[in-house]
Amino acid sequence: MDGSIQLTAAQRKALLQVYRGGTDANVIHRAHVLLALADGKSYREVRQLLYVSFDLISDCVQRFRQGELPGSGNSTSRREISAWLLQVAGWLSGQLPEDFGYFRTRWSCETLAEVLAWETGQRLSAETVRRGLQRLGFVWRRPRPVLGPSDPQRAEKLRKIQALLRGLPTDETAVFQDEVDINLNPKIGSCWMIRGQQAEVVTPGNNVKRHLAGSLVWRTGTLLVSPAGSRRNADLFLAHLEDLRRRLRGWRRIHVICDNASFHNCRKVRDYLQRWGHRLRLHFLPKYAPETNPIERIWWRLHETKTRNHRCQTIDELLEQIHDWIENQQSFYTPALAAYARAA
Repeated sequence: MDGSIQLTAAQRKALLQVYRGGTDANVIHRAHVLLALADGKSYREVRQLLYVSFDLISDCVQRFRQGELPGSGNSTSRREISAWLLQVAGWLSGQLPEDFGYFRTRWSCETLAEVLAWETGQRLSAETVRRGLQRLGFVWRRPRPVLGPSDPQRAEKLRKIQALLRGLPTDETAVFQDEVDINLNPKIGSCWMIRGQQAEVVTPGNNVKRHLAGSLVWRTGTLLVSPAGSRRNADLFLAHLEDLRRRLRGWRRIHVICDNASFHNCRKVRDYLQRWGHRLRLHFLPKYAPETNPIERIWWRLHETKTRNHRCQTIDELLEQIHDWIENQQSFYTPALAAYARAA
């Protein structure tokens, strides 16, 4: 199969530009295959040199003979996508392996190839299926978990909170409140490491947990965090309300916007509000909607910055670092504004 293709000067120049300056690894790989074949390499030599399959080499040659060059911009147009690939894409988008009798909850390339053979009679390797999915832009990555239930009053509750923020009197303030768990056992996060050598994160062995209650001030983006507690309960919440009442004593009324945790609306809290309801008023966010609380973004940043892969030996050392990080932040106004921009 030596000399299976011949390139014009313009085609060779275009392929070299893709090979040297392209950003899509698959397109660069295909350009390299064509350049090697044009230089007289056999299919077997290209396979050994570039670690590609014969199927890929044949596909590159076939596409070249049809007038297509890698990186020309038309390699993924719908008219060129095989019927079997569209079938597989449909299964990925709307069905599960369980629908075809498999005891699996996730698709694999092997399973897709088997189902394709059973349903259409077309037998392809798992590697061919994988390359086809990559052509369509599919990637293998972890999905994002989302809550299934939804609050039927979500829109109404958000409208009320936006109206509150929009019409907030100058002598009143509003805060978004929530709690966060701090564990001595570090959360494991991605980090740079040498290929083939997995980095290690030393854990203390016995986990110690603390809980922080915090509030994000709406107008300024200031984060107010109370001393840590050993339990996440009404006592932690009430201690934080007392802290807010003391630290925000310059405001006539404090509107506390929080989630629907059971201890936020228990008898202890209601008894406390009977005494201090003239200064503190609770507003509840929609159920099953953590994304509506902007302080959640602050906790995410806290974990990304301080708790993932940390090397603290004691919980007190970790809490000290967390409080130092909070004190050195100028403002968290942008995350607060992003969720309720219309009310700003």
